[in-house]
Amino acid sequence: MAKHPRKVIITCAVTGSIHTPSMSPYLPVTPQEIADAAVGAAEAGAAIVHLHARDPKNGEPVQSPESFEPFLRSIKQRSDCVINLTTGGAATMTIEERLLPVATFKPEVASLNMGSMNFGLYPMLERFKDLKHDWEYPYLEGSRSRVFRNTFADIETILRTCADNGTRFEVECYDIGHLYTCKHFVDRGLVKGPVFIQSVFGILGGIGTHPEDVMHMKRTADRLFGDDYLWSVLGAGRSQMSIGLQSMLMGGNMRVGLEDSIWAGPGKLAVSNAEQVEKAVRMVRDAGLEIATPDEARAMLGLKGGDQVAF
Repeated sequence: MAKHPRKVIITCAVTGSIHTPSMSPYLPVTPQEIADAAVGAAEAGAAIVHLHARDPKNGEPVQSPESFEPFLRSIKQRSDCVINLTTGGAATMTIEERLLPVATFKPEVASLNMGSMNFGLYPMLERFKDLKHDWEYPYLEGSRSRVFRNTFADIETILRTCADNGTRFEVECYDIGHLYTCKHFVDRGLVKGPVFIQSVFGILGGIGTHPEDVMHMKRTADRLFGDDYLWSVLGAGRSQMSIGLQSMLMGGNMRVGLEDSIWAGPGKLAVSNAEQVEKAVRMVRDAGLEIATPDEARAMLGLKGGDQVAF
């Protein structure tokens, strides 16, 4: 009997906290725009949508539960996609601010960063000089001296706060050492398998985008977690699709979306998150693989189900 094609989970991160509104008119900012972007991505084939919030007046990253609630309820009413909330927020926020939406809404999945790091956004000022909002320049330039804090205590606080909520984690690993930090928490029983490892490539301060970097990350994760993990990748900027392709060919999954890249090709802005998802879907199907549905992703990741969240 012929084997069924492998299922690939596509995650779409629809707005994030990296890009600013001056960089693209297509970046979702208002609750309605974020909800529409998430639903559009799900309809295009994303099983999981990863969500941040923004001030609807100027697009600045915000992290109050009140900012998340309108688009969470809208997405849940319109789609059965898996909703993944950030605990990363932005590097300018405290761990208490970053944790509040996940603690409040108890989603199926939340992101969890595995280490403090330099997180350099300031080189984008070389490309984008005409900034519309007062907060954008200091936010980008400030990353030259800012540390994105994720101490062992911070990570443990997030894990223990969510321990009874049934929330599982998209474990974001920006470098090899982050995999070892994740293994530390697995060994302590605070992170449960199957571990969902999201390897991040191309952020200044983390691992690069060379194919050898991608292979090194995968080999290390294989050695540390064996069969008890699922691997996904995201490539920042122009590396988005090439790194996604490499992951797919190596047995992994992929994340796209305007959080990670505002581009659809060289010098061409993506007009929506769905456009990037559609490209990823074509790539997966052209390789003879299949797209995981939301319920298939839930089964693969051992999620509690969309009826068990607090929104």
